[in-house]
Amino acid sequence: MAEERAEIFAGAAVLAVAIGFTVYAAQGAGLLADASASYPLTASFRSIEGVSVGTDVRLAGVKVGTVTDLELNPATFFADATVSVRSDVLLPVDSTILVSSEGLLGGTFVELLPGGALENLEPGAEIEDTQGAVSLISLLLKFVGGDGASGDVQP
Repeated sequence: MAEERAEIFAGAAVLAVAIGFTVYAAQGAGLLADASASYPLTASFRSIEGVSVGTDVRLAGVKVGTVTDLELNPATFFADATVSVRSDVLLPVDSTILVSSEGLLGGTFVELLPGGALENLEPGAEIEDTQGAVSLISLLLKFVGGDGASGDVQP
């Protein structure tokens, strides 16, 4: 009987530790974030390649939110994105949002660049100044193809 109780207590301890690790991992991934501690903003991009729901939204390299929704706007053929930003981060109305890369082989994230206006964006407002994803392949093709815009003298 004493052995059975010891096994039950050991099993309960293992289960409690497993639940603790699961909660810790979910908080780290932002899955258990308090919805009231953030507010939504929208933006419309020409290209949002590499970004998906759950992608980090960063300000000065610090994660301040996530992408919560992506849809194609059939009227403009732009990608409409909704991002959730921490409520303690107040962005001026002239802020910029852009798709950035962590490097040549790094992942993609959404970057916020605050403006200098005195008024702040309200929850649900649209960030109008956007810059979509830049295709590395098209940049390399322009560089290799030499479109003549570099000012080189042609013989």
